[in-house]
Order: sequence, then structure tokens, then C-alpha cells
Amino acid sequence: MEKVTIRQAAPADADAIADFHVRVWRQTYRDLAPPEICTALDETRRRSTWRERLTANDPDQIVLLAELEGRPVAIGAAGAPSVGIFGDLGEIKNLYVDPDVKRQGIGRLLFSRLALHLRERGFPGVGLGVVDGNEPAIAFYHALGGKRAGEYMDAGPIWRSRNIVFVWADSLVL
Repeated sequence: MEKVTIRQAAPADADAIADFHVRVWRQTYRDLAPPEICTALDETRRRSTWRERLTANDPDQIVLLAELEGRPVAIGAAGAPSVGIFGDLGEIKNLYVDPDVKRQGIGRLLFSRLALHLRERGFPGVGLGVVDGNEPAIAFYHALGGKRAGEYMDAGPIWRSRNIVFVWADSLVL
């Protein structure tokens, strides 16, 4: 396998990230989200979201892009908590890896870099929400040492999903 590069995403990456996000999100949630939601969360909607995120002036936020031969194979985003259940923890908001490159350490590396960023920003630990039923992600977060710490309903842009909260004290997955 060629070498995967990980870098901080720039506004010019918004379209590529949105296209990747839609493709992987639909694969991940095809059996969990209603079909009309998979259709509605399309490239146009995601492009708008990623453009906004990548042009925001928020020092707590980071978006990382992993590429293989110039094409996105994983994305990760983190920042200040967006849901009260995370308290003062930094939140990993997105972590998606192309199924074709899973189990090669890319997700773990992205997670570690996101957690390091949150620690450097002064957050005492890391939290994230994963959709209940997303068993591969749940197993991954358990393998990284995450502890289940509750549940919440994610209002999402158009889909309310039940999420399991995982936390890592002191951002120790590095």
C-alpha cells in the first residue's frame, strides 16, 4: 500500500471532503438511517456544511484529511463540545475511514491527532457520540479504550439518532 498522508484540511478541500463524507456516511448508515435521510444528506448539503466548517475562525476546531495517492481515504474533525452531555471535554465530531482502507491504523492515527489537538487546546479529555447500532465503530472505540458514559439524542440536520457517548480521560489515546 502507498503511504497515507494526513494533513489539516483547507477550504479548497471542502468539495472533496463532502463527496467522501456522503459516500462513506451512506455506506455506514445504510441499515441504520431511513432511506430518505440517506438521500437527503447529499453532496450539496454536505458541501455547504464543510465549507462553513473549513472557513470558520475557531482555534478549538480542527479538520484532518487523510489521503492516499491524492484521494481522500479518511476525515476527522474535533473541537469544543456541541452537546451538553460532553461537559468540558473536547469533542470528536467526525471520524470516517473508507472501508477499503480500514484496519490499517488510519482511524487510530486520526483519532490520536484529534485528541492531541484537543489536549493542546486545554480540554481535559475527549468525548464523542456514535450512533447506536454502528457496531464496527462501537468496537473500534472500545478497542481504543473508550468508556461508555451515557446516551443522547442527536438532533442532526435532519435525522434524530440515538447516540452512545464514549469518553477518554486525559486524552490518553496517543
